[in-house]
Amino acid sequence: MRETVVLLHGFGGTHRTWDGVAARLDPERYRPLALDLPGHGREAAARPITFARCVAGVLAEAPGRFVLCGYSLGGRIALHVALAAPQRVTALVLIACSAGIEDEAERAERRRSDGALVKQLRSAPFEQFIERWRMQPLFAGDPPHVGELVREDQRRNRPEALAAALRGVGAGEMRPLWRRLGELAMPAAVLVGDRDRKYHALGRRMVRLLPHAQLLLLAGGHRLPLENPAAVARALERVHPEARRRGDGDPSPARGQLVLDAREQPQRRQPAVGEGTLGRERGRRV
Repeated sequence: MRETVVLLHGFGGTHRTWDGVAARLDPERYRPLALDLPGHGREAAARPITFARCVAGVLAEAPGRFVLCGYSLGGRIALHVALAAPQRVTALVLIACSAGIEDEAERAERRRSDGALVKQLRSAPFEQFIERWRMQPLFAGDPPHVGELVREDQRRNRPEALAAALRGVGAGEMRPLWRRLGELAMPAAVLVGDRDRKYHALGRRMVRLLPHAQLLLLAGGHRLPLENPAAVARALERVHPEARRRGDGDPSPARGQLVLDAREQPQRRQPAVGEGTLGRERGRRV
């Protein structure tokens, strides 16, 4: 029986973020299930947008047991899902994400900066927001084709829905989960791009707190699912317990073990969003 891999996109994306990754998973072993988070894509009208609603939506769409993978915002949602139903998550993969902002003043500042983005989403042309988002230092160095894929996906959203998502599940709205990471006993991997320097330390800290986790440093920046989907797909397959039993994956690491410089080089050009196929699972919603 094929294992379901639930895929959660980042802020401003949709389930189409995962086209390249899903197309590279072994179809005989894995069934990709890419979801739209509340406020995004086909779930633009979903209200209210809260972490609890996101968790309930994922668990309602997913089968009884599944591999769970989240990128950025989707990674933070994935942590909430895994903590809510750890018995259902066979393996956890977190890409370019954090377990939350611990400092209250920093979290309040993030809410203020997100508030400015919310105001722009509600009052300015959507293309202005897309351009402002693109100019963040976090995305410096992204290859041109990655930026094109991101903007294409962003335009599948509605600005007022993204504003609601930012207000409901933005980084400033999330209670930090660092102290609870030790509860997650399933095999886990934290993926970070080698150019994504901000997340190197965050990734190291997460694998020290997760009981059975490894840190994989992959070639690319923050947007690994779009820039290097082949490496992400291979990491998903390797972290699965069945792969380890067959000897295909890395041995289950002890607490705090780091696996650095396990790099997969991206191809010069990745398939455009929509060139891959998710079969009947395309467009499933949260």
